[in-house]
Amino acid sequence: MRKLNIVFMGSPDFAVPSLRKLADSGHSINLVVTGPDKRRGRRQKPTPTPVKAEAEKAGLPVFETDDVSGPDFQKKMEDIAPDLMVVVAFKILPESILQIPGEGAINLHASLLPKYRGAAPIHHAVMNGETETGCTVFFLNKGIDTGNIIEQRKTPVGVDETTGDVYERLMELGSELLRDCVDSIAAGTAEAKPQPDAPATRAPKLYKERCQIDFDQPAEQVHNFIRGLSPFPAAWTHLDGKHVNIYRTRIVENPGLKPGEIQSDNGSAIAGCKSGAVELVELQMEGKKRMSGDELLRGLHKQSGWFEGT
Repeated sequence: MRKLNIVFMGSPDFAVPSLRKLADSGHSINLVVTGPDKRRGRRQKPTPTPVKAEAEKAGLPVFETDDVSGPDFQKKMEDIAPDLMVVVAFKILPESILQIPGEGAINLHASLLPKYRGAAPIHHAVMNGETETGCTVFFLNKGIDTGNIIEQRKTPVGVDETTGDVYERLMELGSELLRDCVDSIAAGTAEAKPQPDAPATRAPKLYKERCQIDFDQPAEQVHNFIRGLSPFPAAWTHLDGKHVNIYRTRIVENPGLKPGEIQSDNGSAIAGCKSGAVELVELQMEGKKRMSGDELLRGLHKQSGWFEGT
């Protein structure tokens, strides 16, 4: 197996295990491309992306940019002339960039394509109650998540698992898949195939204003909505005029509650839905730490209440 010269592109923590495994794989990472430092916290201290922090720890060269379409980035990639570009949770690359590496550009995507093309594949899979998801490594083209597939790996999704739970598992599963696909490209054994004709589904970016919980839905739908948005951006509602994020629930029988009505019940708090109910396992009222639903009601010195806006 020959040694490939690679440009790695990524920013968030999801990409870190992939960078780490490729750095240890025997291939040469000529450059790590990531987003610029961002100011965070009270002191607005510049903070590097997780990928930049990992690259610097490994002694790899780093290039920060928000503009992958400009002539400066084009020239830099042409000067490096990598064998392969590896992209994990980064920007959409113009076709002119994709044509530079001799072996092409590949992407790790956290879904079983053509399902859940877009920015939030794990969120949407969990929100839709999928019992199985996975990762796909494919060759990038000018479409969004439409290129030929090299390989996929699957994992089950538990009925109470959150997006955060699945994210952690796919982060590792995907990094192993990506390393194996890079090795197969280097060995000349990779067989890329067009995506199946099955209907593609979209997974667009999620915005906070669209994350309000509607308890006038069946309990299964409410439960999936909440766990699919946990831990970020978080499903929310209002109680006594205060913002409440809900992170974990369980589906239970409805003890006669109307949609949005909550009551304490044997050490837990139950919220009524259009059909069925959900136990409020973990939530957070603004300005407070995370707690159970029953702790919330006890803190408010009440045994029942109503979530507003349902």
